[in-house]
Formats: sequence, structure tokens, C-alpha cells
Amino acid sequence: MKRTYWPTTAWQSQDPAASRMNADKLAELEVIIQSEYPDINGMVIVRNGSIAFEQYANGYGPKDTHHMASVTKSVLSALIGIAIHSGYIQHADQKVLDFFPEYGQEAADRQIRDITIRHLLTMTAPYPFEDWHEPLDKLCMQSDWVKYTLDMLGEGGRVGAFKYSTAGAHLLSAIISRSTGQSAREFANEHLFKPIGMNEIPDYDMGSFGFDELFGKDVRGWVKDPAGHSTGGWGLTLSPQDMARFGFLYLNRGIWDSQPILSEQWIDQSTAMNANHYGYLWWLREEDGLSTYSAIGDGGNIICCIPEKDMVVAIASAFSVNPKDRWSLIKEHVIPAIVD
Repeated sequence: MKRTYWPTTAWQSQDPAASRMNADKLAELEVIIQSEYPDINGMVIVRNGSIAFEQYANGYGPKDTHHMASVTKSVLSALIGIAIHSGYIQHADQKVLDFFPEYGQEAADRQIRDITIRHLLTMTAPYPFEDWHEPLDKLCMQSDWVKYTLDMLGEGGRVGAFKYSTAGAHLLSAIISRSTGQSAREFANEHLFKPIGMNEIPDYDMGSFGFDELFGKDVRGWVKDPAGHSTGGWGLTLSPQDMARFGFLYLNRGIWDSQPILSEQWIDQSTAMNANHYGYLWWLREEDGLSTYSAIGDGGNIICCIPEKDMVVAIASAFSVNPKDRWSLIKEHVIPAIVD
């Protein structure tokens, strides 16, 4: 698809009709958000390359950033793809322990030796905890998060079975550091954020590692562990417009203004449907004849890409326990506003 402009410096907004959207239904969407989704602080809908809908609430505006929670994982996935494309990493089937040779002796008789980057990307590496009961609090109490995760990796299950792990995503961040010599934040600023016009993420000194600094009201920039590794599974802060830029890069199959940021092959592999409905740290969905892939974060943050409709929906939220499902909002009120 040929684009006439790229939102590297600023997004272009269009009337709903020019974006092939129904203005009345978008007005209804505005009311629905206010009445049923009070925790949504910002929402941007990009359709046919321009912003067709943008709304902010609760005192937030276009420049305000929000903690993305697990949306961070999808950004890590992109960074791994860029590192492979740039030759820092050989390929997705490279062994995890290649990057931690000092750990090899401890792993001599464990199945951790068989675990690859692809297993971490697809959440198919084994861990000793029960599914969806990862002890993140224990991770955050460690002085060495990477060693703690490597000690768990390969235990309590079989390689190839789906088990969601935030610590595994943190290992990918450490692999970025080991292979490029930069933190994930630094690497992203240079190779991803700056080239597509996203705000560069400043370094914030993690004076302490309590709940508020790691997850809560004091999260700034991109959280890091005691060794300086950017958190791989959460901790990145973005504005809704920059969330949309990231989704737009994927919608355009890794190309930005004629420049390849990510390879098309990486986009295809990252978003190819499978039995787990989970690609390379992206959630996959096929429903009512429509295929979508989404970066989803706890508390109601989402970047939903709908290639067939040339659409990205970015929602930034205040953290709340058990927020109302964002897919329901997109399915019932955003997609029906499309004029084909």
C-alpha cells in the first residue's frame, strides 16, 4: 500500500468521512467510553494512514505518557527482530545460553540447553510455576534478575508447551544488552523510536525497586532492573499517538517512509496464527472473518492492528483491576464504524 505521507513528525487528522468512518458511530463511541470505560485516559484510531478519532480524559492529553505494562513485550519482540536483521543476533533459533556462557556449567544437565530465542518469543519455554501464577514479586526482590530467571528456565514442564512468562521476556531484554552492548531502551531509541518519530525514552535513575517504582505511580521512561537491563515484560511508558506509530509500523510490514525498520518476514512470523493464538509476543485473533494482532498490557492498554481494514486502535488506560474488555469495545463500537 502506497502512503502519501508518514507521521514521523506529526499525525495527520482527517474527518471521519475522509477516513471512511461513520461520524455518527464515532460520536456514539465517544459517549460509550465516557459512560462505560472511565479508566480509558486516551484513545487514538488510525484509519487509512490518518487519525480518524482521538479522545482524552481524566486530565490527560496527546503528549502524556502511560505505563504500557505488557505492551512492552511486543516492543521487545520488535527489538529482537531488528537485532537479527542488523546481525547482532544470528537468528531466532539461537540458543539462549549462547548469550550467557558464564551460566553454561550450572546448566549442564538441564533442558535449558535446548531453549532458544524463539521459545522465549512464543512463550513456549518451561518454568516451575503454575500457568498464570508467575511469582513476579520474587523476581523483583532479586539482586540479579537474569540469574534468577535462568535458574527457573527449563524447569517444571516441557519445551514447546505454552506458558506465559514475564521473566522470559526480561531475558530477551538481557539478550539485547549482551548482543548489542546497549540496553533495550538505548537500542530502541536509536533503531526503532527515533526513526519512526516516537519520542525518545529518557534514562531514569531507579533509586529504589519498590512497587511504585516498578509498577505504580512512579514509573517513568522505561523501568530497569538492578543491573541496568530495561524490563522486558513491562515498564515502558508511551503516549497513545506513539502507541499508534508502533502499530502503524507493523501495519506497513516494517517499512517506514521507504526505509526498512523491520523485515517483512519478521512481521509475518510475529503475527502468523497458531494453536496458541500467540505470535512473537503478540496476541492473535481471528473472529467474524477478521484477523487482528494486538499488543496487550494489564489494566486495559492495547495496540490492536487490523490489517484488512488498514486500522490501528491504541488505548492507554489508568491501571484498574479487571478492566472492561477492550476487544469488546473495538468489536462492538469501532469496527462497525468502518465504511467499506
